[in-house]
Amino acid sequence: MIRITAATAAVACLLASGAHATGLATCDSGPQEKWQPQARLEAQLKERGWQIRRIKIDGGCYEVYALNEKGERVEAYFHPLTLAPVPTSRSR
Repeated sequence: MIRITAATAAVACLLASGAHATGLATCDSGPQEKWQPQARLEAQLKERGWQIRRIKIDGGCYEVYALNEKGERVEAYFHPLTLAPVPTSRSR
């Protein structure tokens, strides 16, 4: 019985963690209705020469997958209120 309970708890933790951020960046961004639109971020990045592949929300931040102006693959995070870059815990 103890094994079943431990296994159930472990599975529950794994399932719950899938709905959370990756842990690379976290933004204290408040309610989404106050966020700047993703289209504004995309336009700013395109002006810099980036080719945007995808923008999604992760950890309360905008997570961007793109090719930068040098043609390098980039995964970058931006604060949704200011659109400022957010440092990540992963070394690049």
